[in-house]
Amino acid sequence: MGDTHVLFVEDDDVIREATQLALERDGFVVTAVPDGLEGLERFRAEQPDVALLDVMVPGLDGVSLCRRIRDESTIPVIMLSARADSIDVVLGLEAGADDYVTKPFDGAVLMARIRAVLRRFSNANGANGAFPGGPEGGGHGESEPLRFGDLEVDTEGMEVRKAGEPVALTPTEMRLLLEFSAAPGTVLSRDRLLERVWDYGWGGDTRVVDVHVQRLRAKIGQDRIETVRGFGYKLKG
Repeated sequence: MGDTHVLFVEDDDVIREATQLALERDGFVVTAVPDGLEGLERFRAEQPDVALLDVMVPGLDGVSLCRRIRDESTIPVIMLSARADSIDVVLGLEAGADDYVTKPFDGAVLMARIRAVLRRFSNANGANGAFPGGPEGGGHGESEPLRFGDLEVDTEGMEVRKAGEPVALTPTEMRLLLEFSAAPGTVLSRDRLLERVWDYGWGGDTRVVDVHVQRLRAKIGQDRIETVRGFGYKLKG
């Protein structure tokens, strides 16, 4: 983790400095800035491994900054919000954020979330254990891509195609699709997806799942993932 570079955008001096120290003690390299415009500049100049963005920052707010980052990169993005029930949380997720943490946050929780999104990023970029049926899960060395209608999922190359055209997914979207692909036709609950995709060992905010399913549908086809009311979602075979 020592080489992992975190871009941290937070306008509260106390929170920014304290969190930067905590991250650095945990082995991260941190670029901490107080506003979104500088955050965008530093993102482009330094190419960090993960971005930690407060929703309410001057210059360019966190949601807009997340959107700009997502236009250029698939690096993990975590939003910080002062209110768990804030519409800003959903807006941040819709803009492409992978997760969010509510202020005031526990340092251990923040570290766990950062490590979880970094694992997803690493897995989605080629780690064999990312897919439940992959080599570490008892699969074969070279497997054929999975096909669901016009959707093709290459679980080893971590590539997705729809009607023959490549589909660009974020690491979290890829991990979510892999979970569905491992059990087509099976209803997966939001809690199970939170545990498997977001690495939550406890009940979390299911809005994270819902927004990511919406984003995934927009990319692979609105009718490919079915909502089973009161239970969860399933991938149509």
